[in-house]
Amino acid sequence: MAESTVTGPAYADVEVGTQLLPRSFPVRRETLVRYAGASGDFNPIHWNERFAREVGLPDVIAHGMFTMAQAVRVVTDWVGDPGAVVDYGVRFTKPVVVPDDGVGAVVEVSAKVAAKLDDDNRTVRVDLTATSAGQKVLGRAQAVVRLA
Repeated sequence: MAESTVTGPAYADVEVGTQLLPRSFPVRRETLVRYAGASGDFNPIHWNERFAREVGLPDVIAHGMFTMAQAVRVVTDWVGDPGAVVDYGVRFTKPVVVPDDGVGAVVEVSAKVAAKLDDDNRTVRVDLTATSAGQKVLGRAQAVVRLA
């Protein structure tokens, strides 16, 4: 596998505490249907309100991997290259509930550089915060990124 060409911020110029540009990601039922088609995850909790309620959920919920992917976009937009993310992990803390009201839900994501990890490899750890409807939906969301 070829190493990616990093074009984002220079390691020497990035300080611990650097805030990345926050983003808001709208999520509607149509978004979930498209994601289900792309991912092959057709679990009815992601599109069938009746089924979701029968299994104890408040409504249809977004796919966890979709939520995770939206959150890391803050990092990939900042660094300019998705291949610069060398590690990424989260814990799912709350589902993103997506009502069928024409508006849906919004996932709010902020991030900051939490640590410089390795001067030789120019890696930093970015901590992310993702919320929806005022609740944290991802816990321990961290990405390790190789900078220019």
